[in-house]
Amino acid sequence: MTELRVGLVIEDDHDIRELVRVVLSQAGFEVHLATSGAAGIRAARDLRPHVITLDLGLPDIDGFEVARQVRNFSDAYIVMLTARTDELDTLLGLESGADDYLTKPFRPRELRARVAAMMRRPRSGATPNRSGEAPSQRTFQHNGLVFSYATRTVSIDGQDVRLTPTEFDLLHSLLEAGRTVLSKADLVRRLRNEPYDVGNYLSDADERSVEVHIGNLRRKLGDDAQNPRWLQTVRGVGYRLAPARP
Repeated sequence: MTELRVGLVIEDDHDIRELVRVVLSQAGFEVHLATSGAAGIRAARDLRPHVITLDLGLPDIDGFEVARQVRNFSDAYIVMLTARTDELDTLLGLESGADDYLTKPFRPRELRARVAAMMRRPRSGATPNRSGEAPSQRTFQHNGLVFSYATRTVSIDGQDVRLTPTEFDLLHSLLEAGRTVLSKADLVRRLRNEPYDVGNYLSDADERSVEVHIGNLRRKLGDDAQNPRWLQTVRGVGYRLAPARP
């Protein structure tokens, strides 16, 4: 029996709230609504949704703070919806724990595509990787870091590290690729679970989002970009796993 997928819409604008509700309902979600940040945080805790759409300009608590609080207890995918076009707001949203963002007004099919891409990410081991081994069977150990796909856990020197779903999946991609360099476009496609030969357009914003997520991942791992233990930047190309240390 297919697991019921739960969506939570945190939005104070009635028209946008209804639009998102319809989009998620048509995508097969049981949808719940919240009209304020405080109500959204309570609903996220009680309902344990798979996907949350989050308005940036809420009447009581701004979306940045809602995302930060939700990330203390939830690994739901968070799509931030913002009427602001300032890149700083977008970066702050991603740094607060959002996985993706859309600028209002947005096309319903674009929201549905973003959500579908998140839900396509292999999470149960049903989709084999290039080596033929199911992701849920993979455990990586590298320079004191232990990564388990089956339990969705990461630890460093025995200490647990809490990551967002997107940060976890980015780290998985880099661990799996090893010393092979992955471009930002490669990582965007991996997050969307898209083949490499598709002609889908990737925007500068998509690649910039990957940069922000990598920066957040480095900060949580305590990694040093100048002397990396895990994530090495290959300037002008992308990222790869840092060399193993003795």
